[in-house]
Amino acid sequence: MQPPILEARGLMKRYGKTQALAGLDLVVNPGRVVALLGPNGAGKTTFVRAVATLLRPDAGTLHVDGIDALRKPARVRQVIGLAGQFAAVEEAMTGRENLEMVGRLFGLSRKAAKAGRSRFWTRCSSPPTPTGWCAPTPAACAVASTWASA
Repeated sequence: MQPPILEARGLMKRYGKTQALAGLDLVVNPGRVVALLGPNGAGKTTFVRAVATLLRPDAGTLHVDGIDALRKPARVRQVIGLAGQFAAVEEAMTGRENLEMVGRLFGLSRKAAKAGRSRFWTRCSSPPTPTGWCAPTPAACAVASTWASA
């Protein structure tokens, strides 16, 4: 069994008197698509910012692809990608086309971007997703993936 691609244990973050994260525990195994859902103020953005190493949690541990995000944030930034809710390159493009375009924007050749998109789609469309398929759209939540990696 592969180690988790994302593992948060006891993650805490406070902004003054507001507790944004109160001991969050989350484990995401490779090949899974994860959506963070919750009401405003639930800590979704705070958690994503911690994973992206844009803020440091007050307590807990956080590992991304086996890398300690608190000790090696620069290394984490080398292996992740972050797409916000409205991050489509072009609204009229399909999810597949958007993935390929993002690969091109990151400097991949057309051939490498298509190959990366295909690897991502193969992983994404494999069980055990509930429907056996996922369709990234411009409104999709962030997906952590190493789709452009071998």
